[in-house]
Formats: sequence, C-alpha cells, structure tokens
Amino acid sequence: MAPSPKGRAILALAGALIPAAHATAQAPAPTGSFERAMHEQVILITGSTDGLGRQVALTLAGPGTHVIVHGRDRPRGEEVVRAVQAAGGSARLYRFDLADLDQVREFAEGILSDYERLDVLVNNAGIWLQGDERRLSADGHELHFAVNYLSHYLLTRMLLPRIVASGPARIINVASGYQRSIDFEDVMLERGYDAGRGYAQSKLAQVMFTFDLARDLDGTGVTVNTLHPATMMNTTMVLSRGAVPRSSVEEGASAVVNLVESADVGTGRYFSGQRQARAHAQAYDLEARARLARLSRELAGL
Repeated sequence: MAPSPKGRAILALAGALIPAAHATAQAPAPTGSFERAMHEQVILITGSTDGLGRQVALTLAGPGTHVIVHGRDRPRGEEVVRAVQAAGGSARLYRFDLADLDQVREFAEGILSDYERLDVLVNNAGIWLQGDERRLSADGHELHFAVNYLSHYLLTRMLLPRIVASGPARIINVASGYQRSIDFEDVMLERGYDAGRGYAQSKLAQVMFTFDLARDLDGTGVTVNTLHPATMMNTTMVLSRGAVPRSSVEEGASAVVNLVESADVGTGRYFSGQRQARAHAQAYDLEARARLARLSRELAGL
C-alpha cells in the first residue's frame, strides 16, 4: 500500500534524520540462512534470544513470517532461528549491542540494505541492573536509559522510512507498569543513583516516545502502541534478582502478539496486558514530551 501524502512527508523527514555510517562501528555480522519468500511478513524483535522476546518470536513463527532475531548470544540466537524454521517460517540472527549507538546505527543500516520491507518492529530488549553502581553505555549515557530507551529511539527513527513504505505496519514498544517521572535536570542520574529509578524512567520514556510517534505517523497506515506485558514474568531478568515470578512469558507474549495481530487496537495507546490503561501522568505532559524529544535527538545524533 502506498503511503498517504502525510506518509510521504514523514518518509522524507525520516530519511533526512538518518546519520551517515560511522566507520568505527563494530557490530558483528548476521548469521543464518537468508532464504525467504518475497511475500513473507518481516518482523524485527529486539532481545529475542531469551525471555519475552524469544516467546514472542516463537508465537509469531509460521509460514509466511520472517523473523529478524536480535541478541548478543550466538548459540541462543541460532536456537531461536532453528525453532522459527521448524515452525514453517524463516529467520536470521543479528548480533549487536544496544549499549553502543554506533552498533545500533550499523545494524539499522544493515536492515535497510538487507530488507525491502519491514512490517512489524517490536522494541522489546531491556535491562534492570542490580546494585548501587551507576553504569554507563559506550556513549557515556546512563545504561538503563541507553539500552531500554535511547537505542530503540535511534533504531526506530532510522528504520522509519522502510516501515512507512511497508504500511500497513506496526511498531510496539515493550515498556513496564513501573514508571517514574523523568527529572530533566538529572536524566543520567548523576545525583542519587538508583537502579530502580533508572529502569522506571527509561520505561516511561518509551511510553512518551510512543505517544509522540503515533501522532507523527497519523494517516500513514503505521500504528504505534506500547504496553506493560505482564507483571514479574519468569524471565532471566526477574529470576536473576531472586524475585518470585507472578506471571509467565507466555502471558506477556500474548499481550504483545495482540498488538501485532489484532485489528482494533488503535494507535498511540498504552496497554496493561491486553487492556488499554493509563500510563504515568508525565506521559501526557506535552512540554515534558517535547523536552524528551529534543534531548533524544541530541543524544542520538539526529
């Protein structure tokens, strides 16, 4: 389906935002067979070698579906590729580190080169660190903010021309019900670092980005939604913290897949599970969202 006039304008804007390749980027090359039918729906899921992302990939796998698998662990990634193929679909593994924006740029450029369409983008990968040590990304940003939010912001912006051109298409940002307001005077948590605060503000940033992007893409055929998939799923992240799971990755994957496949989910919405819900109050603050957008463009080099 050809994009609407507004969609063409968004395409032009997104194309202008794509930065030049960084010669220093060292993202590993993709692995796995690259044989897929031209009519297949192409789905990219970040963090799909484990936990929720893996379950989403396996749930969506089947004839007519090509899954772009992302993760840093080659054996686990190759296992997901084989599982998708066994279900009748096709898949390819890309290994890169979301904590390095140069690798994110190189990965996005590789996807734009390797694929003529991108029907679904699921920004799923995330971290929640333990301990009191403030950790930074390769670019010097607080690590939760960098991995959970900023890397996905840059990736989405770079892939936007292909997503719009593939419309109708969908973008799903996997956030959390645990959200805390962003202190724009201390986004990188240099004063009074707390890992929970870092995680919670990064997840709120995802929600705020979702609302703005849905507004920008109105009329293009691309829907953008975000969700808290389920509470304390039995993921590696939860189990490694010694926490007792309260739900399963299967439950969370059902909520994500609902936003991928359902016809009536709308756009610019926040869900808790499969029900529309209300996010943190700051997500509806237009001035705060504008500040986040300006900061994000600056930090991502757009």
